Amino acid sequence: MITDDQWIGQIYQQQSRRVLSTLIRLLGDFSLAEECMQEAFAAAVRQWPVDGIPDNPAAWLIRTSQRRGIDQIRKAQTARSYSHLVAEPETDDPKTDEETINDDQLRLLFTCCHPALSLDARIALTLREMCGLTTEQVASGLLQKPATLAQRIVRAKRKIRDAGIPYEVPEAKELPERLPGVLRVIYLVFNEGYSRSDGDQVVDVQLSSEAIRLAEVLARLLPDGEVFGLLALMLLQRSRDKARQDAGGNLITLEDQDRSLWDRASIDSGFRWLEAALARTPTGPYTLQASIAAVHADADTPGETDWARIVRLYNALYQQQPSPVIALNRAVAVAMRDSPAVGLEMLEALMGQRAMAGYHLFHAARADLQRRSGHTEDARQSYQRALALVSQGPERRFLERRLAELEKSP
Repeated sequence: MITDDQWIGQIYQQQSRRVLSTLIRLLGDFSLAEECMQEAFAAAVRQWPVDGIPDNPAAWLIRTSQRRGIDQIRKAQTARSYSHLVAEPETDDPKTDEETINDDQLRLLFTCCHPALSLDARIALTLREMCGLTTEQVASGLLQKPATLAQRIVRAKRKIRDAGIPYEVPEAKELPERLPGVLRVIYLVFNEGYSRSDGDQVVDVQLSSEAIRLAEVLARLLPDGEVFGLLALMLLQRSRDKARQDAGGNLITLEDQDRSLWDRASIDSGFRWLEAALARTPTGPYTLQASIAAVHADADTPGETDWARIVRLYNALYQQQPSPVIALNRAVAVAMRDSPAVGLEMLEALMGQRAMAGYHLFHAARADLQRRSGHTEDARQSYQRALALVSQGPERRFLERRLAELEKSP
């Protein structure tokens, strides 16, 4: 039998971010809203076991938090400077219907991802306020010192307040400009969890799971083809998590993974979201990337991969986003469709691009194609260059193994 404390714990997990998003709108201040929410939950721990859990716990928490916040503002010496920020309710009960709370979640997400903030600040603030991770958890996930991360979040909140950044969902005419920035933050959070930029683990499940949860919230509240496409992409990529690292923490490449370990439920869910994305036009870059991931997920063995389709999808993606990284991935796909020599020729054309010079995956891909083409000495040099740039432990060990294999070859 579940206890009252367990019920309250579940409500905190399920409702705290929704409650906070509404409180920020009502009180006009991130820190005050969070402080009052914590006080309201503390009051719930004391009162609910005696009085019973209310029919609408979120409404009770919002109402209690708002009253505490208004009391604090009225008592503070700086009440005059804060008074214009407070949304005084016409009645004792703030509007807490489901639609309003959902709108508040969108407001919070767009505020955390506002382009006036630095990209690092947007990511940190989103993880802290939208996902509810502690400062220490965010710092650990982003491989930063907690004190540094805390200061970044404080500065971001101060900028939101001082610059008067509106706590609102952009109007429909502004969404095409603003939504890609929100999706980018979510995908960067996912990528840091899916393939760590540093450290000794390939995957940080907490970060990737939070990114998927955010995308699910966004897909539910703001239906859009690219939102669906991003969610499909992340689910399809996450499906490989258990196959990407062995028991010793070593990286396993896509072609060597045990595909029976791929999570079928994530794949099926990814396919459903991809189908919903493709039903909306035009097809955007996240939907195209999800389509590429779907081709891999459809292949029972590496040899069954439809590389011709993947190349066509990369061609379409490159037309929309002609970046060096996409050009790199397209070259690898061409190598798999045609031959390592053809892909290598495409990579050589990227050699002069500054972004590639310090990108370890470019040198690793070049080394792999050189190895497959029989250019052993060139491959050695490329592996060494990649090793000089890599910072993630499993990737480093993988490159060292490849280099050691070359050293043994004649």
